[in-house]
Amino acid sequence: MTTDIEIAQAAVLQPIVDIVRPFGILLDDLELYGKYKAKLSFEKIDQLSSQPLGKLVLVTAINPTPAGEGKSTMTIGLADALNKIGQKTMIALREPSLGPVMGVKGGAAGGGYAQVLPMEDINLHFTGDMHAITTANNALAALIDNHLQQGNELGIDPRRIIWKRVVDLNDRALRQVIVGLGSPVNGVPREDGFDITVASEIMAILCLATDLDNLKERLSNIVVAYRYDKSPVYVRDLQVEGALALLLKDAIKPNLVQTIYGTPAFVHGGPFANIAHGCNSVLATSTALRLADVVVTEAGFGADLGAEKFLNIKTPQLPVQPSAVVIVATLRALKMHGGVAKDQLTDENVKAIEAGFANLARHVENIRTFGIPAVVAINEFVTDTPAEIAKLKELCATIDVPVELSSSWKNGAAGGVALAETLVEVLKEDKASYQRLYAASDQLLTKVEKVAKTIYRAKSVTLTHTAKQQLADIEKNGWGDLPICMAKTQYSFSDNPALLGAPEEFEVTIREFVPKTGAGFIVALTGDVLTMPGLPKQPAALNMDVLSDGRAIGLF
Repeated sequence: MTTDIEIAQAAVLQPIVDIVRPFGILLDDLELYGKYKAKLSFEKIDQLSSQPLGKLVLVTAINPTPAGEGKSTMTIGLADALNKIGQKTMIALREPSLGPVMGVKGGAAGGGYAQVLPMEDINLHFTGDMHAITTANNALAALIDNHLQQGNELGIDPRRIIWKRVVDLNDRALRQVIVGLGSPVNGVPREDGFDITVASEIMAILCLATDLDNLKERLSNIVVAYRYDKSPVYVRDLQVEGALALLLKDAIKPNLVQTIYGTPAFVHGGPFANIAHGCNSVLATSTALRLADVVVTEAGFGADLGAEKFLNIKTPQLPVQPSAVVIVATLRALKMHGGVAKDQLTDENVKAIEAGFANLARHVENIRTFGIPAVVAINEFVTDTPAEIAKLKELCATIDVPVELSSSWKNGAAGGVALAETLVEVLKEDKASYQRLYAASDQLLTKVEKVAKTIYRAKSVTLTHTAKQQLADIEKNGWGDLPICMAKTQYSFSDNPALLGAPEEFEVTIREFVPKTGAGFIVALTGDVLTMPGLPKQPAALNMDVLSDGRAIGLF
């Protein structure tokens, strides 16, 4: 079978200048990274500020399973299909993190004939955004340790420094480390640790900042530590927000690439959706909305994570709200939610489709809670049977949600036309009436409970002793009006990854609250969610290589 990377390398790319010219972007508006990648200048972004806005479509999914859903592939295929039927469309996606690329997933730029290109560059170092974020994050860590070494004028308690270093790889050995060992010239010994780069608050800030001034303001508001009297220490107290913004001055500019079919795509920013807000940058999405009639974007993992955060955290920062939400599923994944083992997913099982449909139906209901119409997209597999497809369509009819199969992986733009046409009809109806799940004035615990009980269907929320203390400190420090960013497993509505389908009557335990005051939200950690993943027994990196002519192989 032809691999994704072989399909990508066989595609004939057009110069990015030619791809974006029909959208009103000229050579002088771009900062080129070779012929096929570019960043859009701030001058052009500013010029677009008065342009009319297009319609926004969010792509999300059911809770992911090892069977696969293909959310990014469906996002790309849908946009290609919309352009094919005459809708002036752009894409807004996140950048892949090297951690998952080298770890479990391999490449993360779509699949088959629904890919963004050049996929090798996008999956690896791209335009250097991840490296810039890593550098800025670690520069801040170095400046904190230097402050301790040089007399600690701010009275920082070394035991209460909460800013960690980062690296854009899965490296479990770095989760907990000791720094400053050796002679006094090596610094003040203390416990430290590493997160993966995409879990850095600076990544979240980059994706929520609207311009350089807003970036600098958000950076200044980061809490990095607490004093001996337990009062917070901000980046502005260290007076280094300007230096950090300088390191990020190019990374904040949105990146432009193309699909196999020549659809322009902004690929910018990459926060994880189980430990951050999981959406591409506000700047890229807002800019695309001023260039195209329809913008298709995606949010990470299932709708209970990425879409919830998109709608509660990102949407209030955007100039428009989503007009529709596409929920991606596969029949294989629905069968797994219906209790079928992974090695039996190719067998026809209509009853399992019916059982697993409860997961999809709940996501549809949740999206409607926000006042937005939903469309179901089924990523078609060759093992899908007519009886299974008929049952799913019958079930979707019972909850009055449009459903279409899409074969974009196999057939590219043509494979997504039926889905695109159905979506256009939904957009024409213009029935979206967005409403946030909670008010900014709600207590933080109320916000947590509204997400847990309304979106997850938990019966109750329990706080550990540590979380209760942290919640009191957060309210005391005046951060209670910030939105909540739930960090939980992506595999289940609950905080237990083993509870598939549509569980009810479970309890959600908040073990820790982490203020992200620069990004502008409070993270609520549940279960065993880690901010530094580890590598699997057989990392994807084992399959990767580079040929003598420089071509990559094994990315996916």
